[in-house]
Amino acid sequence: MCDTSKKEQRQENADPAYADRNRLKHIEASLRTKYKHKIFNKFVQAICDFDLVRPDDKIAVCISGGKDSMLMAKLFQELKRRNKIPFEVKFLSMNPGYTERNRQQIEHNAALLNIPIFFFNTKVFDAVSHVEQNPCYLCAKMRRGFLYRYAQEAGCNKIALGHHFNDIIETSLMSMIYGGEIRTMMPKVKSANWTGMELIRPMYYVREDDIKNWRDENHLEFLQCACRFTEQIADANPDDPAPSKRQEIKHLIARLSAENPQVPDNIFHAMENVNLSVVLKYKLNGTLHNVLDTYDNAKQD
Repeated sequence: MCDTSKKEQRQENADPAYADRNRLKHIEASLRTKYKHKIFNKFVQAICDFDLVRPDDKIAVCISGGKDSMLMAKLFQELKRRNKIPFEVKFLSMNPGYTERNRQQIEHNAALLNIPIFFFNTKVFDAVSHVEQNPCYLCAKMRRGFLYRYAQEAGCNKIALGHHFNDIIETSLMSMIYGGEIRTMMPKVKSANWTGMELIRPMYYVREDDIKNWRDENHLEFLQCACRFTEQIADANPDDPAPSKRQEIKHLIARLSAENPQVPDNIFHAMENVNLSVVLKYKLNGTLHNVLDTYDNAKQD
């Protein structure tokens, strides 16, 4: 070990705050070096491709405590550091009824990563605890409503969620297999209920494996889904995650990808290459169109 490394080690042992600052420096540096192309550049590419951040935006970066949203917060900080676009961020973290342990974990990670979060409390978990049909859907809908409300009250015009590439392709496949329709998570959506508000997903191109690698190489520990339902299952079956349709789809894509690594990209690109001339029906702006509407005037194959 060189003299500089020995000196740093002595300082870290003597001063925990110094150790945390040094650790943060390495975590942030990893996004500018090893993970620049796989994570930060993908983040910027989505912002540019879909026009997600505009001058003078005030964006509520929504932090659940998981790896995706915490990484998204660091990426927004890095984007602001480069000062290419004048915009503001506010880091919002909603407590829907976390255990004290989980809340402390979020606060610990936010302090370690130098993310100045604003915590607000709700009782979403209490509201959905007795719902038997689709409690996760209702929980997500209620949480999003609260996020829009607090973001708007804070003067924000956008909320940013940490959905990544794998979330996108899983949702696309779930919609086909279980919903009987072709649809996906959009990179940005105007709110129907909150005037002037917009939802953006700047992690659209970032792969989950790259997020996990960044997390693990920096020895970070984040929350999984911390609702009471999944925690109860995790306590009963620590080696088997909570069963869900999304988990089934995740495993299906993994099995198919083992035989053909192009499967994830093909699912994603399928949503960019919808050929309306060879689908039976499609809906556009609320109007249903049928293949027979234009069949007689269509060109022969």
